[in-house]
Amino acid sequence: GVVYSEMMQYDLALQCYEKAALYRPMYAEAYCNMGVIYKNRGDLQAAIACYERCLSVSPNFEIAKNNMAIALTDLGTKVKLEGDIHQGVAYYKKALLYNWHYADAMYNLGVAYGEMLKFDMAVVMYELALHFNPHCAEACNNLGVIFKDRDNLDKAVECYQMALSIKPNFSQSLNNLGVVYTVQGKMDAAASMIERAIMANPSYAEAYNNLGVLHRDAGNISLAIEAYEHCLQIDPDSRNAGQNRLLAMNYIYEGDDDKLYSAHRDWGKRFVRLYPQYTSWVNTKEPDRRLTVGYISPDYFTHSVSYFIEAPLVHHDYANYKVVIYSSVVKADAKTLRFKDVVMKKGGTWRDIFGIDEKKVASIVREDQVDILVELTGHTANNRLGVMACRPAPIQATWIGYPNTTGLPSIDYRFTDALVDPPNTKQKHVEELVRLPGCFLCYSPSPEAGPVVQTPAAANGFVTFGSFNNLAKITPRVLHVWARILSAIPTSRLVVKCKPFCCDSVRERFLKKLEELGVETIRVDLLPLILLNRDHMQAYSLMDISLDTFPYAGTTTTCESLYMGVPCVTMAGQVHAYNVGVTLLHQVGLEKLISRTEDEYVNKALELALDIPGLAGLRMSLRDRMLKSLLCKGPNFVRGLEATYRSLWHRYCEGYVPADLRQNETDSLEEKLATQISGANGEAMTDMRNSSPPNGIYPTSPESTPATTEGIDVRARVFNQSTGAFG
Repeated sequence: GVVYSEMMQYDLALQCYEKAALYRPMYAEAYCNMGVIYKNRGDLQAAIACYERCLSVSPNFEIAKNNMAIALTDLGTKVKLEGDIHQGVAYYKKALLYNWHYADAMYNLGVAYGEMLKFDMAVVMYELALHFNPHCAEACNNLGVIFKDRDNLDKAVECYQMALSIKPNFSQSLNNLGVVYTVQGKMDAAASMIERAIMANPSYAEAYNNLGVLHRDAGNISLAIEAYEHCLQIDPDSRNAGQNRLLAMNYIYEGDDDKLYSAHRDWGKRFVRLYPQYTSWVNTKEPDRRLTVGYISPDYFTHSVSYFIEAPLVHHDYANYKVVIYSSVVKADAKTLRFKDVVMKKGGTWRDIFGIDEKKVASIVREDQVDILVELTGHTANNRLGVMACRPAPIQATWIGYPNTTGLPSIDYRFTDALVDPPNTKQKHVEELVRLPGCFLCYSPSPEAGPVVQTPAAANGFVTFGSFNNLAKITPRVLHVWARILSAIPTSRLVVKCKPFCCDSVRERFLKKLEELGVETIRVDLLPLILLNRDHMQAYSLMDISLDTFPYAGTTTTCESLYMGVPCVTMAGQVHAYNVGVTLLHQVGLEKLISRTEDEYVNKALELALDIPGLAGLRMSLRDRMLKSLLCKGPNFVRGLEATYRSLWHRYCEGYVPADLRQNETDSLEEKLATQISGANGEAMTDMRNSSPPNGIYPTSPESTPATTEGIDVRARVFNQSTGAFG
């Protein structure tokens, strides 16, 4: 049998081993060698049976115990990838009973615990794997991902660097180190790491995505889009790159054509085919019954969206509207807990769905019999558009978090207002526009904001313009207009705050651009990210006048500016992203600061700057004016929102289908008829292919993507399975 094995004639080898075992039933080596052949053939169950027989006659046979541990570990990974993660964990644990210091089993247990969101256990397993195999770079890498997700960036960097000391060209760790440096605003170091990752693995699609995020954060939108498209060339189904590309296009889209609409629509058509779609619901069509409204978002924490979702959570009429929150928050904070407490005390339901597969979440929404499901994220980070693609609710809408169409034909409505999206708008949307009364937003100010202080020009003797928008929004055209303003008032200054300004090269590039436009760099203050919210809000005391960006205007930053008494000059345009400042300023009675041309923008900024007494008076009255407006009147706003929900429900009960959705359904009717299958409870569902990312790669949402290494990729590094010496 051993000779035939060495000659790779395994069928004959098995016959010989079986005869040997038949003649000598206690022949442990024969059973062990049979197990090796079955294992190498991929028949893990047969291999394990052979090892069990071997160990039953020779319990202390170390090689058989080691081989059993390897086979059980491989079987654990196999069943885990087939969907039974708990059985996989059981096999990994059983492997350790046979070899308690088998590092690969520990490593794979760490991967499984990470996928189960049991990160403390994952850390223990990875550290044990490293203890017994100090050369396990994969364990170092995955520890880094966990520490990064816990915001322990220094420890994450240490882990990635340790992985690279073991495997200098380990592309995942190079990429992940670049992701951390991007988060920290260390743009040059981030670029170096991600470019090294691409050199180490030119087909590493996700590294190109992360390079795009890096370019976007540094304000290089054209380079960002180019990187996303390179990622999509390698991996056309990359959800991260596809959505990041759409988001990036908003920063430069002026509304002159339908290019951006077409990009969203095409993405939506491809994406929706990946998910099963419900086409019937058990929700009773009673027009005036209590409605169940669901809100799904990852941003129920101290995030810009949270300042606009608070009003519905607090002021909904819970007697007539059952509120269900689907929270996919990655890391909860005090605001998350406060929101949850409010919803629960008022009789609503709070469901934590972070880490749960989107198809499973859709089934939960369906079980909750949600009548109207509202997603609040669009194509921004950690979105759950896969849930919306399944159409678990009879009415679905998008709101707040994204300045454009989602492109998904499974979303019926997009909530907006008549100023940000005028009735005569030429901008196209896959969803039907529903204009809320007054304003489409309701702002809940931060209680940490602190008091309004006197306009600094009164004490300084010069005017300071400013912007706290992200660098991607500050396009060359915006800088050109700002330079005109600064040149017109030679004593004025500019303060700009955003995360990448902690990087010297980014600061230098920004200042160089202004200098080329005639602005002396000594007149410009660049501030990096300010971590504490109170300190961030008080930083508005440095500026007299806020300058909005275009074509992608500020939203939260504009509201913060107004609340801190700083008037904002904005630009109206042809698309939603342009016009957010228009609707916000209209609510507080500052229509005079809305411009329609660059010349108007410059002139309005100059008029404000040349009237210091007027500026001082406006500053001290603006907060009160804002609080009395619909922009901050939560109860009034929510009554209007609820009236809209009721109207949409009446339309549904009457059989109304949004025109755009109906057209999409007509376009794809033949395809749907060809692919329908019977779902549970008799619902018709569209067949799909698995849209999950590769195992071990998470998070699955846009933005930078750290990569973990999956257990299936790890070789059995410790034990030699050839037992020919026993011949």
